[in-house]
Amino acid sequence: MRVLSGIQPTGRPHWGNYFGAIRQYIDLQYEAEEAFYFIANLHALTTVRDGSRLRQWTLDVVLDLLALGLEPDQATLFVQSDVPEVSELCWLLMTGAPMGLLERCHAYKDKKARGLSADAGIFNYPVLMAADILAYDADTVPVGEDQGQHIEVCRDLAASFNHHFGETFVMPKAKILDASARVPGTDGEKMSKSYGNTLAVFEDPAVLRKQIMRITTDSRPMDQPKPPETDHLFQLYSLFADEGAREEMAATYRQGGFGYGEVKKRLAEVAVAYFDEPRRRRKELESQPDLIRRILADGAAKARAKAAEVLARAKRACGVGL
Repeated sequence: MRVLSGIQPTGRPHWGNYFGAIRQYIDLQYEAEEAFYFIANLHALTTVRDGSRLRQWTLDVVLDLLALGLEPDQATLFVQSDVPEVSELCWLLMTGAPMGLLERCHAYKDKKARGLSADAGIFNYPVLMAADILAYDADTVPVGEDQGQHIEVCRDLAASFNHHFGETFVMPKAKILDASARVPGTDGEKMSKSYGNTLAVFEDPAVLRKQIMRITTDSRPMDQPKPPETDHLFQLYSLFADEGAREEMAATYRQGGFGYGEVKKRLAEVAVAYFDEPRRRRKELESQPDLIRRILADGAAKARAKAAEVLARAKRACGVGL
């Protein structure tokens, strides 16, 4: 199994990012024969229009992934723009990409439906994503349910190219991430930066405790039993607590006679403890810029070698390479 995954540098990760995707990506590095993880800074250009911010956010994602457990000896970590072969491969795919196929893709379609302008980057986003995947002969791409369509587009483009020019690309398959890892925000809705209801992974513990204490809860009396399964505060606590602690908290909910403030304090304790080691590791990494540059340079060299192999194969097939 060769795994490929990309993460856009559009801000610091929150609990939803970590439990919904990042933790699952990191776990896959140990299951894969080979794994490629990249920071999708070219994709981020469709939304980030500040060069200094994009550079900083790109570095932040590298530090975040390493601090959270990505092992450079286990997985190839690199920045998307450091592999120019992908952009050239994107053009080869774009020449055969049907307009109708791209017009049906969610990001472009949603913008048009809302009457918003959509640039060529948004329109061609799925083609660049296809190039990202095909450039490394990836056969497994972990994605959320909302990204499944892009893998189908990738498969369509690869199949069309293979049909016209002969077998060239490995056909990838989507690995849909565990939907149970969806994380509620501080207001009970899905945790999302666009909703302003996030809790950051690397937040200062004192600030995080204050944010947790402000989580929205219902107004039921303290003595009234409460079903834990439907309570977003309990769902957040369950992300961090072990099975015994979860069962104990669930029993407290069903019994009643407790205040939500008690649960919030317990949540703060387990959350701060859970991310304590990654926070310390990240601070150490921040003080080692030469190490970070070396990790990214080594990753880019390995990624470029593979992408160059695939690009040469594609160019020979379609006649633009000798």
